Amino acid sequence: MADSASAPASPPPADGEVSAYFRTRLAPNAHRAAVWNHLCAYLQRWIPADADVLELGAGWCDFANTITARRVVAMDLDTTVQRAAAEHVQAEVGDCTDLSRFDSGSFDVVFASNLLEHLERPATALLLAESARVLRAGGILILLQPNFRLNPGGYFDDYTHVAIYTDRSLADYLRSEDWRIIQVYPRFLPLTMNSKGSALTFLVPWYLRSPIKPLAGQMLLIATPESGRVER
Repeated sequence: MADSASAPASPPPADGEVSAYFRTRLAPNAHRAAVWNHLCAYLQRWIPADADVLELGAGWCDFANTITARRVVAMDLDTTVQRAAAEHVQAEVGDCTDLSRFDSGSFDVVFASNLLEHLERPATALLLAESARVLRAGGILILLQPNFRLNPGGYFDDYTHVAIYTDRSLADYLRSEDWRIIQVYPRFLPLTMNSKGSALTFLVPWYLRSPIKPLAGQMLLIATPESGRVER
């Protein structure tokens, strides 16, 4: 239902204005905005209305445009983020492994959807270190990721995937980088929206609540820097 191919609620720019990846793996989907409305309603429990939120690898800004927060910043290497960001969202074009433009302790939440599998390990280590730096005490990192353990056959259908993570390996890796795991949901969503079932957006709230998750391929992980404290 949700994958790295998140799409804008408004019509996309002309083909000549977007990269090849945004025209293929990130192609628009008429149902994606509705899916993200449901997802953000679910994720909102971890994001107070007065939080400052940074989305990395924001793409079409579906999360950034939909989540409720005091300040929302959407960052992506592709300039599409500038066109896709809603009026209230601060769009930043840049490498998510270099957050030097942001002060230390300036965000309460860092969010990334389907991002780490596109990065080599040294780049991921930089991203995690920078995320920890820009988070305030008690801040959290929310990662929505494909779970290789659940759908190994479809994992590399995206030709830009270079790293493999499962719910177990990702949690262990974050611990090795001095993060404390708050919660892991091994089965959170289906792997992709590129199916006939993506039109059944009204089923998303049921899917998120249900202990039975057919076709699950994505996980959700929430962590905080080891030195931080999170009020539950």
